[in-house]
Amino acid sequence: MVALGKFGVETVRDWEPELGPVVCWHPSPATLEKAREAPISPVPASYQQAGHIRGYRDHAARGLDWSRLLIATFDVTGKCDIRAMTYVINAHLRRHDTYRSWFEYQDKDHAVRRTIPDPADIELVPVEHGEMTWAELRDHALSTPNPLQWGCFRFGCIQAADHFTLYICIDHVYVDAMSVGMVFLEIYLTYVALVEGEAPIALPEAGSYADYSVRQHQYTSALTLESPPVRKWVEFAENNGGTLPDSPVPLGDPSVACDSDLMGVRLMDASQTEQFESVCTAAGARFSGGVFACAAFAEYELTGAETYYGLTPNDTRSAPMDFLTAGWFTGLVPITVPVGATTFAAAARAAQASFDTGKELANVPFDRVLELAPWLSGPRGRYSVLSYHDAGLPPFSGLISSQLDGLNARIYHDGRVPSQLNTRVNRLADETQLTVVFPKNPVARESVTKYVAALKSVYARVAEGTAAVLPLRRDARV
Repeated sequence: MVALGKFGVETVRDWEPELGPVVCWHPSPATLEKAREAPISPVPASYQQAGHIRGYRDHAARGLDWSRLLIATFDVTGKCDIRAMTYVINAHLRRHDTYRSWFEYQDKDHAVRRTIPDPADIELVPVEHGEMTWAELRDHALSTPNPLQWGCFRFGCIQAADHFTLYICIDHVYVDAMSVGMVFLEIYLTYVALVEGEAPIALPEAGSYADYSVRQHQYTSALTLESPPVRKWVEFAENNGGTLPDSPVPLGDPSVACDSDLMGVRLMDASQTEQFESVCTAAGARFSGGVFACAAFAEYELTGAETYYGLTPNDTRSAPMDFLTAGWFTGLVPITVPVGATTFAAAARAAQASFDTGKELANVPFDRVLELAPWLSGPRGRYSVLSYHDAGLPPFSGLISSQLDGLNARIYHDGRVPSQLNTRVNRLADETQLTVVFPKNPVARESVTKYVAALKSVYARVAEGTAAVLPLRRDARV
């Protein structure tokens, strides 16, 4: 096991900033009152927001926790100018309309959006919290309000001797992971301009997440069972037993409360990464196709499944302003890879074709498919998601090289129970990493340990040029 790089995921239990006095920005009493009085909006909750809130409520009703926070930190040299940072945080919150909404249930199944009409009514004020221990800081971050309250976000700073750490905790109902880099950049650049005596930075106009939510519902409401992307989703689910793919390995009893656990390994060094990419290219695929093919072979070796059914997140931002908009745009793409009695090259080509032709399906939430095809079912347990990130490609490359490099930027999982087996492959400049987030129990740790070993073995064989002998260990079942 190795320490993860700056874009590797860690849990909040790993957060150990240099300690010092803590200042946190909280909504003013007047702002909280404006939020309580916010009128019902005609803008529907996006499918992502509605699913997240439903998951939170369902888990809470069973006495279970729910992973919901995106937690990010970065360091800035010097002493925090509280007045300047107050301006920056409030400007950010007023700039993005996602933060103006909150949701309530007026019946058991339908989330209603309430929206603060005037962004100028949002005001956060700095509150001194004194010095905290690491444990107290983690509890403080995790106490960020839940997604059925307005203001389920938290901004704060920890002042050390020669720098301060800014921490940002935002409920997933407001943003997706792709938004985090933009939030980092916006706050950092605006703050630096102010403390260096410059005029407030002129940011490009932001888009509207409310507009995206409307566009999404206009598009999905026009879909029928005969719409090609719906037919593809239905075919995928029916081939997978009528639902989304479950975890390929046992994760323990989902009704038992637990936190999340995380396992991280170096999959390949720099040389192996280059060799792996060369094998994928020679096969007529890209690195991403190889990633899905490796997952398919690892699952085959562990379970004997001759066809891999997987899910991968994909960004659905399309309009230029979407990339300047805080919000949850990410959808899921179904991946199908046959691996029984085939070569790695053939599997990689099939995986690449499945991903490339299926990307449009990220715009069709599976919840909408269930509305049109009620004989299908939602995930029976914890479904499985595999994501691939290349830090050498935009937007990550620009963030690393031009602005965030040297700021010790970190992203943390909140450590609460995940709704899925979350497997992430991160390609960095000098290595390729694997992280797996899973429920913290002995059953899950044992089986995920075998799963990670199987994945690492498959990658090594591909990089070493021995992929022709895949699979080797089909009897090594979990």
